[in-house]
Amino acid sequence: MKVAIYSRGLDIEQHSQLLILAQELQRYNIAIILHTSLADHLDDIRSTGVEVELFSGYHDLDETVECLISLGGDGTILDAVGLIRDKGVPILGINFGRLGFLASIGKEELSIAVDALANGTFVVDKRSLIHLDANIPLFDDASFALNEFALHKRDTSPMIKVHTYLNGEFLNTYWADGLIVSTPTGSTGYNLSCNGPIVFPDSSSFLITPIAPHNLNVRPILVPDSNIISFEVEGRSDQFICALDSRREIVDKDVQLAVKKEQFGIKLVRLNENSFLSTLRSKLTWGLDKRN
Repeated sequence: MKVAIYSRGLDIEQHSQLLILAQELQRYNIAIILHTSLADHLDDIRSTGVEVELFSGYHDLDETVECLISLGGDGTILDAVGLIRDKGVPILGINFGRLGFLASIGKEELSIAVDALANGTFVVDKRSLIHLDANIPLFDDASFALNEFALHKRDTSPMIKVHTYLNGEFLNTYWADGLIVSTPTGSTGYNLSCNGPIVFPDSSSFLITPIAPHNLNVRPILVPDSNIISFEVEGRSDQFICALDSRREIVDKDVQLAVKKEQFGIKLVRLNENSFLSTLRSKLTWGLDKRN
């Protein structure tokens, strides 16, 4: 068995946990390849007797890699999705961050997670992605996102008008700072911070949520993910921000944009006891009211 390890970067405390992870993996004879973002830790890992190689990106991951371990928060997992793409390699997220809806396995559970990985006693959740089509090249060859697609006004510009269509039929014009189209996975991300609803990961839907709308009667709406959602943007500024998860590009307002469900999805590894409901209760402190 071979696993890849990725992180945006680790501090001193997390460095020691990386060493523990490497030793735990070797104890089960699991081969390790380390992303180049962690190259500074390579010599320390090898000094413990653990054999490890480096990889730099998507093209270095072949069919022998059975899992990618993400060390960080939810943003690190979003980066990992770009490394995996359509290869179907499951992602196991160890939460070195804060909230952690996606990276739901705590760093104190490292040994338990490795044991579950080695013995196959884990659960794989399939998550859908959102795909962006545009009439100009955007986001290189990674025009997909796990959480959301978003349109946003530039920092110094006034609000924008986003004319929105479902399969070519007019839905609404949003006078707002921007608009989010979220996957079910992304419902607990940017969508949640803009008062959008939380939906279950397997709900086969998109959530359209305005950002600071200038109409009091505008509310988020849930639509089937079989729809193609297209946009026309107006504003006093000639440009606006187009985002896929944490990646952003500045585009002209006459660019044609549409989103749909991506043809492939990704797989997230979780421990048996870490269900979506238990994660909601833990992260949002539901059920802790003293009146219960």
